[in-house]
Amino acid sequence: MKVSNSANPPPRAPKPASEKGTLHPRNRHTGRYDFPALIAGSPELAEFVIINPYGKQSIDFADPAAVRVFNRALLKQFYGIDHWDIPAGYLCPPIPGRADYLHGLADLLAQDNGGGIPRGAKIHALDVGTGANCIYPLIGQREYGWQFTGSDIDATALATARTIVAANKLGKRIALRQQANPRHVFENLVQADDRFDVTLCNPPFHASQAEANSGSQRKWRNLGKLDPKRKLPALNFGGQAAELWCEGGEATFVARLADESRAVAQQICWFSTLVSKAGNVQPLEARLKKLGAVKIRICDMSQGQKRSRFVAWSYLDDAARAQWRADYWTDRTPG
Repeated sequence: MKVSNSANPPPRAPKPASEKGTLHPRNRHTGRYDFPALIAGSPELAEFVIINPYGKQSIDFADPAAVRVFNRALLKQFYGIDHWDIPAGYLCPPIPGRADYLHGLADLLAQDNGGGIPRGAKIHALDVGTGANCIYPLIGQREYGWQFTGSDIDATALATARTIVAANKLGKRIALRQQANPRHVFENLVQADDRFDVTLCNPPFHASQAEANSGSQRKWRNLGKLDPKRKLPALNFGGQAAELWCEGGEATFVARLADESRAVAQQICWFSTLVSKAGNVQPLEARLKKLGAVKIRICDMSQGQKRSRFVAWSYLDDAARAQWRADYWTDRTPG
């Protein structure tokens, strides 16, 4: 994963073909999936396994039920999550990409820690928009032992996430809060005594439901999966309105995230958000500079043919972050 420290980085040289689409070196999902092992741990997956055009075992990623059972199997095999399920129609995210974001954040924190990744409950992360799936807290807790607070505006999503957390006995490691005002991110959510080492967010990508549906159909067309004889779902990974679109789309959401971050600048060491559209990065950087961010990082990621990145920023200079570590990077392990 390549990290840029500049708000205006130099042009990036193209990666050799052999390096394209590679996951983070610590990502558990490199290489092909071992379907026999997955089925052994989650027998219900067997009914969804198909043979793809290359003669390999896979699943039909156009089938939301198959994707949900596949995710359940991955979480069980790779992260020891024994109980996981979400209601129909809620976002069922691709796990390898979610894991990559967390590994990138771990590398970011390591830069402030002499290169060593800080582990354990001394690190407290805030997941903005955790959803019913609660994926980031589950993977982040299992990979690094971090403590998480997940927030969402959807009461049903939070109820589902609480069921998952309780079923896996992670109540002392993962807390959940509702953001009562859907037009705010941090306001009235971050309390006066809160201190978070890092925030993460997978913002709504589209500006409307129609745009989300159009984007999904375009993806199927590009993949050559549109079949006039077959009725495909509008969105293979599901998703409620707040998970997929908001007024103004991704650009508006990340601008709001940046604006509200300034008010809690001394309570959060590093803010971050995924930015799916490359064209939204420069406007976000410019906004963050005007808001007074003193550190901005652009971290590239890739999964298969997809290119993405997250942007991270801090209002604390090197000395202030060093003081932060001295003040807060002590053992916060709950009782």
